[in-house]
Amino acid sequence: MACLTQSEVAHYREQGYLVPAFSLAQQQVDRLRVSLERLIRDNPDVRPEKLVSAHIAGRDGAPNAEGVRGHQDFLELARDSAILDAVEQLIGPDIVLWGCHVFCKPAGDGLETPWHQDGHYWPIRPLATCTVWLALDASTRDNGCLRVIPQSHASRVSYPHLVEDRQEMVLQLRAAPDAFDEGAAVDLELQPGQMSMHDVHMIHGARVNHSTRRRAGVALRYMPASSVFERDLNPANGQSGLPVAFATRPLWLLRGEDRSGRNDFHIGFAS
Repeated sequence: MACLTQSEVAHYREQGYLVPAFSLAQQQVDRLRVSLERLIRDNPDVRPEKLVSAHIAGRDGAPNAEGVRGHQDFLELARDSAILDAVEQLIGPDIVLWGCHVFCKPAGDGLETPWHQDGHYWPIRPLATCTVWLALDASTRDNGCLRVIPQSHASRVSYPHLVEDRQEMVLQLRAAPDAFDEGAAVDLELQPGQMSMHDVHMIHGARVNHSTRRRAGVALRYMPASSVFERDLNPANGQSGLPVAFATRPLWLLRGEDRSGRNDFHIGFAS
């Protein structure tokens, strides 16, 4: 069943992002907030903005290959049929889940996410991904909501990025300032259960959280199965600011079939 209206799909195509009318039920959000608290508690040595692969549980309670003790609840979120219905309308019926990142910005010192394009970090060829960013807390201008540059995806160009070795940032690659007009930025304010969706070429970022309220959300990463998760690539060459293990990260084919014929859905799973 269609989850997005025709006008919502058109907005995504034209602007590169969307805040759909659809949202999760409050009961589901409440359960996920409990899972978030457990995730944070289980990873005391990981900055809560850097909970990479939160959907992947390590073996026997150990961290996964990217240093995070993940939880099944976030994998189940990524499998939510209504979310997948929306994603299918944007990238087609053959859907691969390849990532899940929890961004939890604590009150007072939640880290900045610099302006960037996701493609500079990801080993997907050709570049194609729809990211679903689901709010678990209210996400507002005050506490560092996601910001986007409308239509910055339109040229399908990967703009130059600069390396910034700064500990107060979630990511270390920043889009060169002459690549976009920050004055055109749109703040994507969300209430718990609401989500935004954005294209892989969209320039986006988020300010520091200087407020007294936490801002937490889950980024679910989906690619069409016509693209390949190239495990021997690490485009950021260790300069992302995040631990990644693309060579062994598991993939899930959630709908359809692997049109590329080259994606491996066995690596990373217990035998």
